[in-house]
Amino acid sequence: MKYTQLGRTGLKVSRLVLGTMNFGPQTGESESHAIMDSAHASGINYFDTANVYGWGENKGRTEEIIGTWFAQGGRRREKTVLATKVYGSMAPEGESWPNYDRLSALNIRRAVDASLKRLQTDYIDVYQFHHVDRLTPFEEIWQAVEVLVRQGKILYAGSSNFPGWKIAQANETAARHGRLGLVSEQCLYNLAERRAELEVLPAAEAYGLGVIPWSPLHGGLLGGAIRKAADSGRTAGGRSADALANSTVRAQVQAYEDLLDKHGLEPGEVALAWLLTRPGVTGPIVGPRTQEQLDSALRAVELELSEEVLSGLDEIFPGPGPAPEAFAW
Repeated sequence: MKYTQLGRTGLKVSRLVLGTMNFGPQTGESESHAIMDSAHASGINYFDTANVYGWGENKGRTEEIIGTWFAQGGRRREKTVLATKVYGSMAPEGESWPNYDRLSALNIRRAVDASLKRLQTDYIDVYQFHHVDRLTPFEEIWQAVEVLVRQGKILYAGSSNFPGWKIAQANETAARHGRLGLVSEQCLYNLAERRAELEVLPAAEAYGLGVIPWSPLHGGLLGGAIRKAADSGRTAGGRSADALANSTVRAQVQAYEDLLDKHGLEPGEVALAWLLTRPGVTGPIVGPRTQEQLDSALRAVELELSEEVLSGLDEIFPGPGPAPEAFAW
């Protein structure tokens, strides 16, 4: 495994981030534990989760599964850089009550204590805002974060799904109050969805945030969707099926798979390896449901893409270009 600094911090993290969203809803507790053990054995030290994972009446279940894994000992917690998120409602299912969601100081305090209990730990390494809160000023958010840092409950703060201007606003506010500010941004970014290159990635680079792309295979579209459908004799399912119904998207994906077939490369591994070549990217989130999927992701770290392949990928999936030139003279 290769490692890098998380943005401008002194924190060293693996170039792959283990996403845990499937733990609980699709992957049982024992298999989830086995995948986390395998991730550690392979050198992955950065684990990502969120308080709402598990979803619906089972929200919080994913954090609980990680907590029971930590409880097994063996320095599991000490070897893990743990990131979780706050924003979505954690009110009891079917109950509508204020202050159980978003980023008020009250909800941040309540949510972090609940996450610590589920995770069976006394601190969170990177506490991430899962979405922008348009109703709460950053002065209040940073005040709440500062209290948690002083209490030893969190070490760093990160964002997720923030536009570039919100990254700037958050960190300018933090700087005025002598605080560290955001150290990472978790955003939708992959070969087929490159809009983050317009504003989010430049803002992250300017303010020293590590970039953690989510959905690196774009819902499976970049994982060999057409080839897999042909091999199985079935049409692609889920989000891939919806995307491939668009003839332009299907033509792009077919060209992508043809290019990689020519070079004897696996689509899913190439999609991850491409992200690892992008400036500012700390590491993509991989969310394996099985050990086989984790093994495939690990191979991407060692994959060196030739200039011919990289230029071919840019031709098939051109980026938007820098702002403002992409939309102005």
